[in-house]
Amino acid sequence: MNAASTLEANMADRQKRNISQVINEYSKRLFGFIRKRVSSEADAEDILQDVFYQFIGNTQPIEQLTAWLFTVARNKITDRQRKKKNELIEDLFAGTDEEEKLNWAELFFEEGQTPETEYLRSLFWETLNNALQELPEEQRYAFVMNELEDVSFKELAAQTGESISTLISRKRYAVLHLRERLQSFKNELLNY
Repeated sequence: MNAASTLEANMADRQKRNISQVINEYSKRLFGFIRKRVSSEADAEDILQDVFYQFIGNTQPIEQLTAWLFTVARNKITDRQRKKKNELIEDLFAGTDEEEKLNWAELFFEEGQTPETEYLRSLFWETLNNALQELPEEQRYAFVMNELEDVSFKELAAQTGESISTLISRKRYAVLHLRERLQSFKNELLNY
């Protein structure tokens, strides 16, 4: 019995060393790959951590480790970008009544296209564009660059010389205005 527990301990030790070796060997390359594709260093670190959690939790044999790690990283980046797009739509329509709630994410990001969804999408983007034009230039710039162009506040602060808190505040005012305008748009759609 003692020999079996010693064997298990040795195997667990070897597995920990293998995991540590993979993390040490691939961390820098993977981080560079991820960082080029996301807007902030914090997002890149989170994705890298998720990749290694998936690696540690994987129970299936991996034949081509490098390809596997980079594929997982690419998938995690895509998942984060999809989530971010959905968060933007949900943020603009936060606080609406449940019984009248339209599923905006499905409407604007679903793959199937019907004449009705195309028309609604074009109305939405026209309304959004008009609402953006109503904003002061600084608020519009902060919103468009951060949400639509995916530029981090840190990068915006470096470009404009404004503080991050000022840029966040400008974006917040923009979101409040856009939410109000898009709520009117929604009400018109529901009461039509």
